[in-house]
Order: sequence, then C-alpha cells, then structure tokens
Amino acid sequence: MARLREHRTALRRTAIATGAAVALASAFVLGVVAGAGSTPDHDTATSAGVLDDAAHQIAGSSLLPVDKDALDAAAIKAMLATAGDQWGSWAEGDSGNGAYAGVGIWLRRSAAELVVSQVAADSPARRAGVAVGDVLRGVDGRSTAGLTPAAVASELRGSPGTTVALLLRHAGRDRALTLVRAEVPALEVTSAMLSTTVGRITIPSFSRGTGRQVRDALARLVTKHAQAVVLDLRGDPGGLLTEAVETASAFLDGGTVVTYTRRDEPPTRLEAVGNGNTGISLVVLVDGGTASAAEVVAGALQDRGRAVVVGSRTFGKGTVQEPKRLSDGSLLALTVARYALPSGRSVEGVGIEPDIQVVSNDSRVALRRAMEVLAGLQVDTGGRG
Repeated sequence: MARLREHRTALRRTAIATGAAVALASAFVLGVVAGAGSTPDHDTATSAGVLDDAAHQIAGSSLLPVDKDALDAAAIKAMLATAGDQWGSWAEGDSGNGAYAGVGIWLRRSAAELVVSQVAADSPARRAGVAVGDVLRGVDGRSTAGLTPAAVASELRGSPGTTVALLLRHAGRDRALTLVRAEVPALEVTSAMLSTTVGRITIPSFSRGTGRQVRDALARLVTKHAQAVVLDLRGDPGGLLTEAVETASAFLDGGTVVTYTRRDEPPTRLEAVGNGNTGISLVVLVDGGTASAAEVVAGALQDRGRAVVVGSRTFGKGTVQEPKRLSDGSLLALTVARYALPSGRSVEGVGIEPDIQVVSNDSRVALRRAMEVLAGLQVDTGGRG
C-alpha cells in the first residue's frame, strides 16, 4: 500500500495525461503532461502587447463589427495551426478535471467525416436526439470538412447558457439543431456480469478517478465469482495518462506501461503499480473510436501478453498534450511529447492492430467474439481466479 501511495503521488505530481482532443468534451480527449494550473509566461508581455494592440484596433475600427474575444480566440487557434499542432486546442472555462461546458458529444474521424462516437446522458445533445453514428457536418454555419476532432471540439465548448448551431446527418438526412451549452460531467466506469463467470468493465473515457473506479469494479466482479473480464474500450477517446497507467496496473504486476518523450529530453518511463490481478483472463475490446490513453491501455496489455485484443484497428493518436491555464482562466492544450508502448512501437497514425479482427456495424458481434475467446482461455487455463 505504501508503494501504491508513493506511485500515485508521483503520478499526480507530474500530472501526465494523453488523449485526443477536447478534455472529455466533444471529441477525443486532451492529454496533459504538466499541471493544469500552469501560470502565464510573463516574459512574453511584449508580444502580448502587440497582439492586444492589434485586436483593439481591429475591434474598434474595422468596417465590419467584430468582438475582441472572438479575435483572441481566432489568434490562439491560428497560433496552434502555425505550430502544426493538430491536437492542440483552447477552451474557455475548462475545469481540467473531465467536466466541461458544451453539448455532450464525443467525436471520432471516420474517413473524411466526423462521426459521433458517444453522447453523454442528460446532456443537451442527448435531449435533442443526437445519436451515436450521426455525422457532424457543420458548426455555427461553418463546414467541419478537413477539421480535426480537436478543432471542432473547441467550437462546441463554451460558457453555459450560450448557444451553438449544429448541422448533422441523421439516418441519411441532414438535420439542423441549435443547442444550449450546459455543464457536462465526466462519464464513469460501469461494470456488470455477462455470465456466471465473465464480467465486463466499460470505460467511456479516462478522467480523474478512472483508475480507482476500474480497480473497484474489478474487485466487485471478483466477489461475484468472475473468472474472466471483457475490458470494453470501444469509442473511448482517451484522457489522462496517469489514469491509463493506473487502469493497466489493475491487471499487471509492475513493469512498463508507457514511455513519453519531450523535445530535446530523454524518454520518461511510467511503470505499473504492483499487486494487480494477473490471474483473471482478460480480453480488451477496441474499435476505430479507441484513442490515445485508451490505446495506451490496450497496447500495453497486448505488448505485455496480458490480454487478447479483439475488434477493429484503433484510432492512432500517439501524442501528449500539456494544459496551460491562461490569465483569463481558459485552458490552452499544447502537444509537447510522443509516447511509445512497452515494445517501443508508436500508435501515431497507425493505431493498434487487434489480435482478433472483428469488422461489423453490430457491436454485439465483437462482444460475442470476446466471450468466445474468454471461453477458450478458461478452458486452456482451467479457469483462473
């Protein structure tokens, strides 16, 4: 227990996370490699003065009226684009803990389209009938074509009570909606027994506390005599890397989970906390919406020979973001590192190839295949508990 507490303290101190864009907001989740409470760099005051001066002149004198806040937002997004940071984002009023103000949808890219991968319960999107599989074609009159989930997520978030207009393709037909942004809490881990010996743990995203919730869920399933577990990471956009490490640790007894490398720095290795359950049979379910921190968990368990990965190729995001709290309280997330799995491989742009491929639009097909695999594992091992 002392080692566990020391490890958790170290992880919290480094405040590392990874993810794909939108800190549990409307797309793949942001990652973090430094404290979310980072303060502004006052050495940039001269440059900031020039930017403020330009924004003041444009807001006050341009032929067409424009709000200075809108200019500030445009400048930040343009700077991220200039840096070539496809996963970087900026959000007003982001809490940094998984909760945020927005509409409550998660996005993934499928070919050239942005597809809704999750819809939060009791969210503006859920109440308006937005469904998993809907295609987001426009936000506030602007096309989403060619945009990353991170960029679109920044547009979806905002202050509670403000509105955002969406153009969706639902059931083959275009649908226009105007939603009122609201506080959206982080999603929680759920678990259930699928049979007398097999349980399932579903992780919708990696927010603060996810690792502890996974350990608790695993303990509950074991008390119900589960001898095998399906760890369902389908549609999970990622999140905090620290939580991914603790989640993987629930099934490992020490060893490397992931390494990450900053510019001009040696790699930093994150190790699993000991005392994980290494006996229970394990299958990890993944799909094209499994990204970032979720890929860390799936890839680490695969590399370590701890689990069989079933489903379709994952999204392929292998970079880490660092949040910087700006002077107005908004959060700037900047890509600062790449990560690698225990074998040394990167998932950036390639994703994780499952051990057993399942290609079907019916989510039940992959789950049935996972159950078949676990049945075989239990026969091979005589049932592990």
